[in-house]
Amino acid sequence: MKKFIAVAGNIGVGKSTLVTLLSAHLGWKPFYEPVAENPYLADFYYNMRAWAFHSQIFFLTQRLRAHRQLLDHPTSAIQDRSVYEDAEIFARNLYIQGLINDRDYGAYCELYQVLTEFLPPPDLVIFLKADVDVLIHRINSRGREYERKITPEYLSQLNTLYDDWITHFNLCPVLTVPAGDMDFVARPLHLNLIVEKVQEKLMGKEEVIFDPQEIA
Repeated sequence: MKKFIAVAGNIGVGKSTLVTLLSAHLGWKPFYEPVAENPYLADFYYNMRAWAFHSQIFFLTQRLRAHRQLLDHPTSAIQDRSVYEDAEIFARNLYIQGLINDRDYGAYCELYQVLTEFLPPPDLVIFLKADVDVLIHRINSRGREYERKITPEYLSQLNTLYDDWITHFNLCPVLTVPAGDMDFVARPLHLNLIVEKVQEKLMGKEEVIFDPQEIA
């Protein structure tokens, strides 16, 4: 039976890597983050308060299109970052920072709510969770120039928003993975453990957790 999994989590936590590994292991189609160039991005970095709303609308549109394409795909699929994170994490963070005003944020949230009501949710969200020091280490290890300005404070704020979002998320089952304690690239047993837990959740088992002894 066709399934749809979304992998969620903060910057540097290992979403794309896990999507690649799981899709190869399960034989499912991977869907990575949309790569279309945001026409507002240069303006946003020049004047964030003036262009944050426009930039987030573009990102939301791209994510919604990808979600729809994924649902229409004939086989089971795994998505790198969900549509929910654009609104619940990144747009919300810009609003908290005062870079999107009340009126624009209200319009954005209403658009997001209306559109997502028409999109079937995933069968499962895999939430990768890690502390800021782990995220910083992994971000530095991959050496992307545009990520060098990411601060621990920013990642900490996003972690807080992720925790709040996942606590209240009820559209589908969630599997929380202690990604800071696992190395699913170097340790195949960790990947196998995640696959096992994913299959348990997809079969309807409600209480699925990672025992620290399993990870050690």
